[in-house]
Amino acid sequence: MTVTEDEWRELETPQGTTGRSRLRLHPDAPLDVFLSVSHPGHQRMLVLRADARAADHIVRSVGRLPRAAGLEMNLSAVSRVEYELQVVLTSNELREVFNPLVDDVADTVRAAPAADAALTAAVDRFGRWQDLLRAVGTDGLRPEERRGLAGELLVLREHVLPPLAQTDAVDSWTGPAGADQDFQLPAVAIEAKSSTAKRPRSIRIASERQLDATGVPTLLLALVMLDERRGGSGESLNRLVDRIREQLTSPAARTMFDGRLIQAGYLPGHRDLYDEPRYTLRDLRFWHVRDDFPRIVEADLREGVGHCTYQVNTTGLDQHQATADEVTELIRGQHA
Repeated sequence: MTVTEDEWRELETPQGTTGRSRLRLHPDAPLDVFLSVSHPGHQRMLVLRADARAADHIVRSVGRLPRAAGLEMNLSAVSRVEYELQVVLTSNELREVFNPLVDDVADTVRAAPAADAALTAAVDRFGRWQDLLRAVGTDGLRPEERRGLAGELLVLREHVLPPLAQTDAVDSWTGPAGADQDFQLPAVAIEAKSSTAKRPRSIRIASERQLDATGVPTLLLALVMLDERRGGSGESLNRLVDRIREQLTSPAARTMFDGRLIQAGYLPGHRDLYDEPRYTLRDLRFWHVRDDFPRIVEADLREGVGHCTYQVNTTGLDQHQATADEVTELIRGQHA
């Protein structure tokens, strides 16, 4: 489920006694997962409950649990045989951030194979959110991050949303969650890159896994070529976001979209930073990443080598180009 304000409001209904109200999430998870609200203070938290054996490695590292301004991660003993790991909202300024954080941590826990691994994954995932909030800071996204986000939004709006159900389209946008590719669908994965160069001669690839098609039926590389300037007739980052929101008639899709934006570092409190610059789409190209496409993948590397960044020269990629019709068919779920 996607956590919304409705769930919290129900949990915040006045209680006759002190304590906590709670709502269980993901009954199939390897440990107990709850939304919880304390009374009478109405403090919101995600609670992960596990037996002492599963929590032992967290107990031993409790002094190193991550913290962020307005958010805390705490460990407490429920009994001799049970512990709670709590993700707690301590500042109402981060309410809009807390819901997608809770969704992300809870989904990560649900995917873990066992309770001890789920607790480790929860700590790691919270740490990633801590890093995100620290990196964004008060100045918002850096210029290259804004361009990258604008490019992903244009791929979403122009190519992914039109042929799909809205929730499926937004759910396929996996870049903000740190996935290897920016869009992941049953028949295709798409890695999107943005450039403001007049004639981009190369594309920077951030890791050996971005263009690795292992386990992917079809992999596409998209290059979004933008004109970037202050003023003019282009669309600001805020305008791109607003136009997609206008398209999303599904409340669930809109909530999911807002959560993805926050994961990408586009925080509600920073909106006034993104009215400039403005972007105009000059061209959008797709290439099939297969066969002799120039790339470095994990299997090519010697043991001990990793975290590679490299450049792909755009010269000579014409033979790999994918047409708009091919891209649409792949997004719909038809193999090329």
